[in-house]
Amino acid sequence: MSQESKVSNQSTEPPRGATSASEAAWRDGEVEKNLTDALHPSESTSQGTPPSNTVPNNCNSECFKPLRFGVDSLYLSYLGELSPEIDEAIKELKQIAQSSELHEQVFAQYPVDAHIFEVKDKGARFFPYILEDNAFRIQLSRSRSMPLAYVKLSSEYLTHVLPFDAEKALRRIVEHFGAVHESANVGRIDLFVDFVSPVDMESWDRHAWVTRASAISAYSNERIFSGWVIGSGGVISCRLYDKTLEIEKKSKKYYLHELWKQAGWNGKDKVWRLEFELKREILTQKGLSKLSEVLNHLNGLWSYATTEWLRLTLPNPDDQTRSRWPIHPLWSYLSSVDWETNDSPLSSRFNAARVPGDDKLFTMSLSYLISFMARENIIDWEVGTAAFINALTMYHGQKSFNLGLPFRDYIREKVAIKARLFNSLLNKNDAKEQAELEREARAYQKQSDGD
Repeated sequence: MSQESKVSNQSTEPPRGATSASEAAWRDGEVEKNLTDALHPSESTSQGTPPSNTVPNNCNSECFKPLRFGVDSLYLSYLGELSPEIDEAIKELKQIAQSSELHEQVFAQYPVDAHIFEVKDKGARFFPYILEDNAFRIQLSRSRSMPLAYVKLSSEYLTHVLPFDAEKALRRIVEHFGAVHESANVGRIDLFVDFVSPVDMESWDRHAWVTRASAISAYSNERIFSGWVIGSGGVISCRLYDKTLEIEKKSKKYYLHELWKQAGWNGKDKVWRLEFELKREILTQKGLSKLSEVLNHLNGLWSYATTEWLRLTLPNPDDQTRSRWPIHPLWSYLSSVDWETNDSPLSSRFNAARVPGDDKLFTMSLSYLISFMARENIIDWEVGTAAFINALTMYHGQKSFNLGLPFRDYIREKVAIKARLFNSLLNKNDAKEQAELEREARAYQKQSDGD
């Protein structure tokens, strides 16, 4: 029996909060051993048949309508050394973030360029400092045996700028923290294709997937089929899932709707996403470590992922040699995406602040206002809003009085707390600034006296 045909009853953990539709998982015990180099492919694959990007005659363009494809997530690292001055400054901000008093935590912010980063109260293994906004999550290390910075670029930021330009902006920020010795290394890259298709993604079972992966699972969300996950937890993994459902139920990334519409989406059809997660181990096995190298070989990586590591087939019960099963027509389209001709639309707007959208903000506020009006037997909008604001002011006015704070200061503190979390406003620590001025004055006086 071949490794690909071994089946067990082990199951994978549902990815990103999904619910498993089946506890059966397909394991073959092999995780990326002796990988074939897809950057210079030979005439045949390790499975004995040449990879094919030819579209079968029984499938026309109605099978597959691509909307967008590109890089969804990107993790970069920079070798270098943290500046001692920066180390001391961020160490102090981290201690402020750990304060038990909310009015002190609001000053745990670090501005760089146009970014106002939240300084986290906790670090990660080998990286004691974490700074985050809507564009970057930056982990900093003070150890010379570790990279200076390990950074996640957000998927939303990568809908606004191309990866090369995003890295240029990031490098300027990292260079603020210390000396950078080399160009960026890739720790992980996620490649995706968003598409519309009438093909029923639940119409095949796990045996249609011919793969080197260690596990295959189907998932559902509230009894609605949501997609497939192949190779979860490995150095390469794949997700084929209902992106419209994922946005609605979890991520709320509605900004993708506008980009899809620019590419011809009618606003109604399900949009599916095929996504491959490629970790550093698989990239270095292909001789790729630097970002420039990876971006220059996206076609080779996609070809390897969709023709050697994973294929969706049309199972032939009369042929036990699974490598001879024909490629599913949909997969022929997906595997033939040309990464050198990517003209996917980019978002014209991006905000580095992690602010809530109007939909969330005003839906919640209207709900509270309507509940108040119903409780008070008010049906007139103007009367209701005026009464609500008056009651709100009285309620929090009493709370501020009990705390011994003027109402204006009470509100400013509440705004400052949210501003730190949203990266939207730099809170000014007047007491700290005054102390720094006094220290500078004493140092200047001491130097003057010494002269």
